[in-house]
Amino acid sequence: MKKLDIFNPFDAPVYHTESAGSTMELSKNLANSGALHGTVIAADFQEGGMGRVKGRRWEAEKGKSLLFTIMLKYPSIKDIPLAITLRAGLATAIGIENFCVSLKDKIFIKWPNDIMICDKSHFKKASGILVKAENGNVHIGIGVNVLQKDFPDQLIQKATSIRIAAENEGGSSGCDERFILLENILKCLHDELIKTDFQLNWKERLEKRLYKKGEKIKFGEGKADSKKIINGILAGIGNEGGLQIIPQGEAQARSFFNGELIEEW
Repeated sequence: MKKLDIFNPFDAPVYHTESAGSTMELSKNLANSGALHGTVIAADFQEGGMGRVKGRRWEAEKGKSLLFTIMLKYPSIKDIPLAITLRAGLATAIGIENFCVSLKDKIFIKWPNDIMICDKSHFKKASGILVKAENGNVHIGIGVNVLQKDFPDQLIQKATSIRIAAENEGGSSGCDERFILLENILKCLHDELIKTDFQLNWKERLEKRLYKKGEKIKFGEGKADSKKIINGILAGIGNEGGLQIIPQGEAQARSFFNGELIEEW
């Protein structure tokens, strides 16, 4: 593990390793060793990259993705920013847009933790966020498909990369350096979590990028294998980060905090 010479607005080290089980686990180890608030660990490859749902892995070709976890320390649970996963997603979306300007207005946030790119009128996943709290620390894991040109058959219709999407727009990503993207995301994350004006209007700015907002959706409430399906209109995001849905046959939106979008109905 080596220290990278890149700017981190959290004023903490940014470490890099070629391979790891997962950057989330390395981040936990660093926290247990007394690492500073804002410490980052990035890897070229994860042997056991984790998804939000048990059994789902983050698939990434070595050296083609940006894979990292940042560790943040808070005095207590009540000090953790509301909807931190969504706000990390907002920072990631803006960071990608700043990195690749040809994708402006094409990057959306799928509740609760995916970044989608509108690629040739098809929405495909380009990034995922995983947040875990442990022993007073919050670990924000972020994976972004940057340079991939090929995906496994089961992901071709579901996943894309910054490079693919940019080339489909008739341009290029503008830069192949993954760590410039890392600097962009860290700056945006710092703004979202620290700056007062960003904290006051995060929901409004996020809803402008909210995937399927105003559309008919099918929502699986609860665990990934839940059979409790809600059909309705995706109305927006609640003040605490819940997904607001107007269920079919009802007049008012309800907030849901556990579940996932399945498909249109």
